[in-house]
Amino acid sequence: EVQLVESGGGLVQPGGSLRLSCAASGFIFDDYAMSWVRQAPGKGLEWVSAINWNGDSTYYAESMKGRFTISRDSAKNTLNLQMNSLKSEDTAVYYCAKAALVTRGDEYDYWGQGTQVTVSS
Repeated sequence: EVQLVESGGGLVQPGGSLRLSCAASGFIFDDYAMSWVRQAPGKGLEWVSAINWNGDSTYYAESMKGRFTISRDSAKNTLNLQMNSLKSEDTAVYYCAKAALVTRGDEYDYWGQGTQVTVSS
């Protein structure tokens, strides 16, 4: 059974940092691309970042470039998101997601429960 469990969210001041983690199980972690997606209060889903199967290619939404860093740890089967220079508009529930196919990273079939990030002074 595929399981994705996010952690690391919390309250942080503007300009601060947080590191999110996603513990993955139930599939061969190193075969699949992974993504972070977020949902702000009252808003729709917004794609944040993606990483390919071995971590040598990363992708970011424009507003996250230079501030967020996605990574993966094969030994621990975890996906990470280092978030720096946080802004109030980064307040959202952050989800990790698994690519549906080993050959593509544009469709996702499993999502975690999400972790809340609140940026406020």
